[in-house]
Amino acid sequence: MKPAPVLLCLLYLITASVNTMPSQTNELLKSKAERTNYEETSRYEDVIQFIGELQKKSGKLRVESFGKSVEGRDLPLMVLADPPISKPLEARQSGKPVIFIMANIHAGEVEGKEAMIRLSRRILTGDLRALLKNLIILIAPIYNADGNEKISTDNRSAQYGPIGGVGTRENARGMDLNRDYMKLESPEANALIGLFNRWDPHLTVDLHTTNGSYHGYHLTYSPMLNPNADARLIAFERNRMLPAITRTLLKKHGFRIYFYGNFATRERMNRELNTFEMQRSGRSAQPAAGPETRIWRTFDHRPMFGNNYVGLRNRMTILSEAYSYLDFRGRIAVTESFVEEILNYSSAHSAEILSLIRRADQDALLGRIEPLGVDFELAALDKPVNILVGEVEKVKNPRSGKDMTAWNPEKFNPMPMPDYGLFKASKITQVPAAYLFENQPGMKPVIEKLRAHGIAIEELTEDTTLSVENFVMTSVSKAPRAFQGHQEVRLKGNLKTESHTFPAGSILVRTTQSSARLIFYLLEPESDSGLVRWNFLDSFIEKGKSYPIYKLMIDAKLAGRLL
Repeated sequence: MKPAPVLLCLLYLITASVNTMPSQTNELLKSKAERTNYEETSRYEDVIQFIGELQKKSGKLRVESFGKSVEGRDLPLMVLADPPISKPLEARQSGKPVIFIMANIHAGEVEGKEAMIRLSRRILTGDLRALLKNLIILIAPIYNADGNEKISTDNRSAQYGPIGGVGTRENARGMDLNRDYMKLESPEANALIGLFNRWDPHLTVDLHTTNGSYHGYHLTYSPMLNPNADARLIAFERNRMLPAITRTLLKKHGFRIYFYGNFATRERMNRELNTFEMQRSGRSAQPAAGPETRIWRTFDHRPMFGNNYVGLRNRMTILSEAYSYLDFRGRIAVTESFVEEILNYSSAHSAEILSLIRRADQDALLGRIEPLGVDFELAALDKPVNILVGEVEKVKNPRSGKDMTAWNPEKFNPMPMPDYGLFKASKITQVPAAYLFENQPGMKPVIEKLRAHGIAIEELTEDTTLSVENFVMTSVSKAPRAFQGHQEVRLKGNLKTESHTFPAGSILVRTTQSSARLIFYLLEPESDSGLVRWNFLDSFIEKGKSYPIYKLMIDAKLAGRLL
């Protein structure tokens, strides 16, 4: 018996609806890069729309705004959890590590943003659902939201796509947000540190794209580089976690990855360091003669960079740098795969990660912090390493007509060379039990910055006389050129022990906090990225005078009140 014509028509309509609905839905759950065959990157509204569509498909996604940009855009934070959570307290009570992934801090480096759209879709609706059994995952896909909207083919035009252009490195005020972690002068950086203070992620992954040497890796990475971070956390990442992920990326995904660096020469590096020191002392540097040794060199140890800052908070951190001369589709793919395997490793080792961080925090709370560095020097690994050297060619951007630099992933040559991938402290000093200073008008910025970093501060409730260490400044140098709007200051001096009376209302900053290493870096007079460096104490800085912040070396029972 044949179906009636009306029934045939109804069956056709139902079949057509079933066949077309997934396609329409899938389009809404795609990034701008996917919808344009990787010729364009997502705008802010594309990202917000995608997050909304993903929420419709999964009950395991909550979204908050963790702050606003200079131009007033909400900064979205995706909270992926099973069961779903909305509050940091719920995350802590879950007993799971919190993994925070941030993208687009430099809005010309858009691969992380696109990769996180794809990865979040897989975690909530696809093949990576099992990750939420052991992890809580936070994603900030478009941190530099304002810079993202200034898309132009003039920005980073030499990289290999997207041919439709990318945003700017800086935020709307022209500030590099990856230099603002210590001084906190942008609304975005203040919002980000507020996120750290509230959610306290155990591991932060910061997604970038290179802009330098022609190497032979699909992606390079870096753990925390400042040796003032807890040695156990550094060793876990550098010696176990990252090497394991490196092997997995090659075996499972076919991507070559290695520790971040650029090609240089040992002699040029030494000349640069010598020139810097000579400029500080007012002398002229002399060029070196003779043959030069090629090296692979990492970037910087200072905590104005995010990966180093997070390490000083007793937390783990990984910087990701997709290779800018790999095509845009490939950069997204390797970034997605790298983060996927970071999450897989974190899930498999979740108990160990929690235990390591718990022990690091406990030692800080008990005042068991080793002497820390105030000056640092770059150091090579024990043995030379075969570094992959790549080949590139110029290709035209069909939209702008400008030259792009394209890498052929099949062409690379290993070359043995020293790997300068570590920093060592060249000068160390003891961590005090507490820092104290009188609550004078000029110290207000210091108090504000400490509070912004989530550091507990107290005020003395009565006059107190203590034996403290006082730093007397013997040398004050200021950088001849401004950086990030600041003429950076460096001090030299001598410590002397004295008896000092602190009136009631004076500020007490105990170092028996999980952020002890950060406190040290912010307040030490000789710190190379502390509050002195960024001009917040300029009114007190003068050769021959005492630094206004004193060090209490032995714990004392003091009457204070939390501010």
